[in-house]
Amino acid sequence: FIDQEALMTFKSRFYRLTELHRQLDDALRTEHRRRGADPFRLLRLKSLKLAVRNRLAALSRPSALAL
Repeated sequence: FIDQEALMTFKSRFYRLTELHRQLDDALRTEHRRRGADPFRLLRLKSLKLAVRNRLAALSRPSALAL
């Protein structure tokens, strides 16, 4: 049984992470298109995006849903 407050917290966190993942994806695309793209910025954006994806995956596991 999940209480409403925990569910809202979960949904809020999941939404924020999803939005951050989208923003990082947009930033990656923009940097790729830029002439003379900075390889270190690309690497940093990719690693941040991966970290966010891993957090989303961890949140999606059944154990995380059983708050």
